[in-house]
Amino acid sequence: MRGAALALAVLVAACSGGQPKLARLAPDAVVLAFGDSLTAGVGANPGESYPARLETLIGRKVMSSGVPGETSAAGLARLPAALDEAKPQLVILCEGGNDFLQKLDEAQAASNVRAMVRLAQSRGAQVVLIAVPKPGLLPSPADFYAAIAKELAVPNEENALKKILTDNSLKSDLVHPNAAGYARLAEAVAALLRKTGAV
Repeated sequence: MRGAALALAVLVAACSGGQPKLARLAPDAVVLAFGDSLTAGVGANPGESYPARLETLIGRKVMSSGVPGETSAAGLARLPAALDEAKPQLVILCEGGNDFLQKLDEAQAASNVRAMVRLAQSRGAQVVLIAVPKPGLLPSPADFYAAIAKELAVPNEENALKKILTDNSLKSDLVHPNAAGYARLAEAVAALLRKTGAV
């Protein structure tokens, strides 16, 4: 019987692309999109940010809480008040990019992101991570996003920003998407939410 349970768990993981499952969001659920300029939508008009697009795609209220230039340490300090205000069922966390740009300690960034995930979970919210690529010739996300996602059993969108930020037609500058890029990010997050059962 134990083997059958294990096989089922493997099958479920395979069907969700290896991503942990999420509880379905209530129709009146609030989703908190929390992060830096990538969440704020720098490089596009206000209605073209990924949280604004995501709200339309998933049919749930998405509160955007993005602060341009924010480091993961500042995000960790700001998150409790944002959780108190939004009372979200789900937090979509996109932090770390400014740590990379400012060449801050990557281990500290990982610690801050981990603490943010744990804080949201302790308040009863589910969490989805958006992995931010490190700048460079071939940008790719820092390894800690996948490690934290595995450790704390949260879905991790690790490909969308990497693809967007290596395609000049989807960027407004070196580190920000344009309207088309944010639309692509929203579609990737919505697909992940569908795949994991949240919507």
